[in-house]
Amino acid sequence: MSSDIADLPEIVKQPPRPKLLQIMGPGLITGASDDDPSGIATYSQAGAQFGFDLGWTLLLSWPLMCAIQEISARIGRVTGRGLAGNLKQHYPRAILAVIVPLLVIANVINIGADLGAMAAALQLLIGGPAFAYVALFAVLSVLLEIFLRYSRYVSVLKWLTLSLFAYVAVVLVVHTPWPTVAHHLILPHISFTASYLTVVVAILGTTISPYLFFWQAEEEAEETRERDGAKPLERAPEQAPAEIQRIRIDTYIGMGFSNLVALFILLATATTLHARGVTDIQTSAQAAQALLPVAGHFAFLIFALGIIGTGMLALPVLAGSSAFATGEALGWHVGLSRKPHRAKAFYAVIAVATLIGAALNFSPIDPIKALFWSAVVNGVVAVPVMVMVMRLASRSDAMGAFTISRGLQVTGWLATIVMAAAAIGMFATAGV
Repeated sequence: MSSDIADLPEIVKQPPRPKLLQIMGPGLITGASDDDPSGIATYSQAGAQFGFDLGWTLLLSWPLMCAIQEISARIGRVTGRGLAGNLKQHYPRAILAVIVPLLVIANVINIGADLGAMAAALQLLIGGPAFAYVALFAVLSVLLEIFLRYSRYVSVLKWLTLSLFAYVAVVLVVHTPWPTVAHHLILPHISFTASYLTVVVAILGTTISPYLFFWQAEEEAEETRERDGAKPLERAPEQAPAEIQRIRIDTYIGMGFSNLVALFILLATATTLHARGVTDIQTSAQAAQALLPVAGHFAFLIFALGIIGTGMLALPVLAGSSAFATGEALGWHVGLSRKPHRAKAFYAVIAVATLIGAALNFSPIDPIKALFWSAVVNGVVAVPVMVMVMRLASRSDAMGAFTISRGLQVTGWLATIVMAAAAIGMFATAGV
């Protein structure tokens, strides 16, 4: 039976025009966290190296990203459990024993790279020791995630999404050739060179990442525990029409916002750096620094501030998705709405993952190489997770009357095929 269930009676009373921030929740935060400092580095590199040629990848990835994130969200909302909890219930435990450690390793490396980028951005702005800023951001993120009340914390994350408008502002203050941009979006120049395909794979791997699946599913499950009157849809099917519509709006706008901002980051570096022959950008901080002599102090300032804001948004998602996956796999009490003493192991994973990520910045490990291997791990993990998510969302013993519709099945499997091709391409072009 299709999950759209349009014929179910509308029993739950909803305000005729709910406020936007009430509709926007896990999807908005998930999408915005995808534009983390590591992602900013990837999009900056694409724009600096290839100009406007790769903007089409962000148009292509939007419907694919929407489909897999909406499916993940529905699984969490229907069952009241996250992906790890559902995979544990319906698949052999050995699968989780492989997937969860790989997810955590990739997330920890990403946390380390993001903390390093945030510290470098703050150092560019005010000077001082970058290592001290790494520790500051790590401790601040952990304290907020553990001790701030869940509803207040979610509000903070929503407001942090506004930091992404920094990249829109950069494009608006520099001279952007919009007819040329439109031409490349509609009629892209696609090259089959190794360098071009490597960046395409990097963009897809950065945009569609496993930690996003786990986070959005868990946050939907968390909503059923935290929001008054909310229950898993398998136990309260009368809530389904309103909730499925909310998830769809939240996800499509959240992922659209994410990809639009990613496109603006690409446009910012294409318009300023690529146009002046600056093509070798390895980190988001390098992109910010390179903007200073080219685009002026204001563009540099808002680009650097955006790195810090998006980092503060992404850190809890990376650490939280690790804790949710680990906790559900091991049968712990999980949830950001729980008091610290009621979920000690869950919050311990958040703290340890963040602090290990911070420690990577004090080690001899090359952060660029570490981030590359993080992308490799994500590419390996994403495909089997997407296959299992697609199968799970189509099983009536897991989803009851809320199995996904044919349209979502087609788009979700297409996303899975594209990510499988990207993973193969990653190994082929990078010589792994």
